[in-house]
Amino acid sequence: MKVDERTLKDVHTYGGGEIPPSAGFISNALPEAQSFIKAESSHTGVSTRSAHLAVMPKAQTGEDTPHWYALRCTYGREKTAYDYMKSKGVTAFYPTINSVKLINGKRKVVTESRLPNIFFAYGTEEQLKTYVYDNVNLSFLRFYYRHVHIGRRIEKTPLIVPDYQMKSLQIACTSDEDDVIIVSEEIQKFEKGQLVRVVKGEFKGFVGRVARHKGQQRVGIVVDNLLTVMTAYVPSAYCEVVEDKQN
Repeated sequence: MKVDERTLKDVHTYGGGEIPPSAGFISNALPEAQSFIKAESSHTGVSTRSAHLAVMPKAQTGEDTPHWYALRCTYGREKTAYDYMKSKGVTAFYPTINSVKLINGKRKVVTESRLPNIFFAYGTEEQLKTYVYDNVNLSFLRFYYRHVHIGRRIEKTPLIVPDYQMKSLQIACTSDEDDVIIVSEEIQKFEKGQLVRVVKGEFKGFVGRVARHKGQQRVGIVVDNLLTVMTAYVPSAYCEVVEDKQN
């Protein structure tokens, strides 16, 4: 699984979304039969004796603060929008995947969008509005909105993706493992599991929550209302606990 090589140099961690500080290694013995691991439980099979308390980064607000934003396009034109914004100097992340297809009787490697109609751009909301509301060059581009119920009203705001989630998404997309899973839905177990950082192996640097999926222990993130990203199998010895206070 690959990402357009041009994006790899563009994915950085900026203020407000730093990855939580390092903590102690978790025990090698996670129960195989456990469907998911709750961070608040002392019987998870994950050792927290040497773990530091850490508060996961909260998304900052304010139109003058740069963030990673999810952008959506109609009719599969995300690469067109991505190329245009990159040509204007915008930092952007366009996940792709290579697949083999039969074209005119010949097998060819084709690069396709990993997340159809979606890509990500970094900047302030006001800066990105220049492109989102450009009805001449990018009439098909919009923010991906999250909807919040306030009483009887529903307010929508552009979806901000925390920096640590963007880094984890990049790591998953660039992995050569075939069993990485990225789905356009929320899988609740990855909102509730023990928070860890992968410190070794193919997914080193990935920060997410531990859960079992399809019979294997994985680390995953849930990007609000957009998608769930899961690593392939990760052994307990490759992880360290990052215990946050938001549970």
